Amino acid sequence: MISQNLNFFLIFLSAMIVNNILLMRFIALCSFFGISNNMQASVGMGFAVIFVMIMATTISWLVYHYLLVPFDLLYLRTASFILTIATFVQLEEMVIRKLFPPLYRSLGIYLPLIVVNCAVLAAAFLVIDYNLGFLKSLVYTLGVGAGYFFAIVMFAGIRERVNLAPIPKSFQGYPIAFITASLMSLAFLGFKGLFGL
Repeated sequence: MISQNLNFFLIFLSAMIVNNILLMRFIALCSFFGISNNMQASVGMGFAVIFVMIMATTISWLVYHYLLVPFDLLYLRTASFILTIATFVQLEEMVIRKLFPPLYRSLGIYLPLIVVNCAVLAAAFLVIDYNLGFLKSLVYTLGVGAGYFFAIVMFAGIRERVNLAPIPKSFQGYPIAFITASLMSLAFLGFKGLFGL
């Protein structure tokens, strides 16, 4: 039992830190740079991505193993995964618009962009490619989502402080954001090979 729990913990930590979807795999950088200039929007986007990622990966895993594989429809994997993700994003958008209007306004165009957020699709593909069982898929997906959340919130905090710093005009805005992100990525590179998938 301890070994099984340790295995789940290592899968989670590997997905969150060692193979961080943003800083190590460089997936979903559009929302990473677009939203991270505001802490509240970054936190909201992080939670939205975690929710969509877990729900979409769960449904995609079930569809893959109980529909696509038995009926030899593997060529529909991408289409079915995108359809699943789009469905959950639309539901989430309606809920956020109704219950959290300020968050909905601060996320703006980036909320519907979760549909094409390649981190969500990547998580669905990776659990299949790594041949993870259902529970390990959930743990891995939670780790990927937590890694996204951790990276975007940390980056937003750094960007808010950097915006107050005396930065040369030629580096203001996206140039300093890219430099900051690359330094964060180098820091995460120190965990590479520690353990994980």
